[in-house]
Amino acid sequence: MQHETHGAHSAHAPHSAHEAHEAHEALSAHSAHGHHHAHAPAATWAMAAQATLHCLTGCAIGEVLGMVVGTAFGWGNLPTMITAIALAFFFGYSLTLRGVLKADVDFRTALRVALAADTLSIAVMELIDNGVILVWPSAMDATLGDALFWISLAVSFVIAFTVTTPVNKWMIGRGKGHAVVHRYHH
Repeated sequence: MQHETHGAHSAHAPHSAHEAHEAHEALSAHSAHGHHHAHAPAATWAMAAQATLHCLTGCAIGEVLGMVVGTAFGWGNLPTMITAIALAFFFGYSLTLRGVLKADVDFRTALRVALAADTLSIAVMELIDNGVILVWPSAMDATLGDALFWISLAVSFVIAFTVTTPVNKWMIGRGKGHAVVHRYHH
C-alpha cells in the first residue's frame, strides 16, 4: 500500500514545471517593467521650459497682485514681499489644480499633485526673483508707477526662469515635478 501512495509523487512533477513557469512570468514582468522605463519620455528642454513658464505665470500673477495689495494698504517692503510670495504660491498651485481637476480627479488628489509638481519650482522661482529685487539698487523702494519697478521685476523673472528651467528638467527626468501632472493631461 505504501508503494501505491508513493507512486503519487509523480504528480509532483508538474509543480516544478509550474514553478519554472512562475519564474519565467516574474522575469517577463521584470523585463517589461525595465522596458517601460526605457521608453519613458525623456525630459527635454522644451518640456522643462513649458513647466517653468507655467510656474512663472502663477508666480507673476501672485507677485504683481501682492505688490498691488501692499501698495494699496501702504505696507512696508517686508509685509508686501511676504504677501507677494504667498500669492505666488497660491496662484502657481491654482493653475496646476485647475488643469488636474479637469481630469475628473478629486480635490485632495489634485492638491497633492499640485504640491508635488510645483513646490520646488515655485520655491526656486521665488528665491531667485525676490533675491534679484533685494540686491537691485532702489528696486525695493520703487512703486508701481516707477519704470524701475517694472524693469527690475521683468529682469528678475527672466533670471528666475533661466535658473528654474534646469531644475524642472532635472525633476521631470526623474519622474517628479511636472512629470507628475502629465498623467492627468489626456
